[in-house]
Amino acid sequence: MILAPEPALIQMLQKSSQHMFQLPLPIVEKIARPVIVFLVLVMLLRIFGKRELAQLNPFDLVVLLSLSNTVQNAIIGDDNSVTGGILGAFSLLAINWLVARTLYQSPRLNVVLEGKSTILVKDGKIDAKAMRDESLTEEELLSVIHKQGFARLSDIRQVELEPSGTFFVQGNEPNLYEQQHGEIMAKLDSLSRELAAIRAKAG
Repeated sequence: MILAPEPALIQMLQKSSQHMFQLPLPIVEKIARPVIVFLVLVMLLRIFGKRELAQLNPFDLVVLLSLSNTVQNAIIGDDNSVTGGILGAFSLLAINWLVARTLYQSPRLNVVLEGKSTILVKDGKIDAKAMRDESLTEEELLSVIHKQGFARLSDIRQVELEPSGTFFVQGNEPNLYEQQHGEIMAKLDSLSRELAAIRAKAG
């Protein structure tokens, strides 16, 4: 004999289902909130420069980590439901996809929204105005070029800070990592030729 579920259990399951999936906010508001916050954050990061994305010091990292917590309530509102979370995630992914497609189809708009690369060093000389505009110190710049395997500014042909916050460092000569990579590739090429010669003799 199959026992029927108790009314109390059914009622508990119904309440849990309503609590998990029932939206306390209108669907339009749930979609609009992430979209508005996304667009505002993009504009703010554009206004305040690229160094926040570059995370050159602990303060930049703290700002980025705090941003997510700061705007959390603005995105979800008074809503802890699973449905609300899914709608919020969908809205963020959708607006990001839409912006990416728009920027792909319009390079001019891409430059307007993301900005251009900033040349910080040219032929070993620092551009003081560019450094000031990006709020970068000489110590932070030196830290960047040291991470790329260069010891001095005189070793640098050009340093660019890209819109994504990454640094492109071009040296007058290959840096240590490039030299090591070149040496490894040359040795591999030499081994390949030797193996080919051995196989030819064996054949």
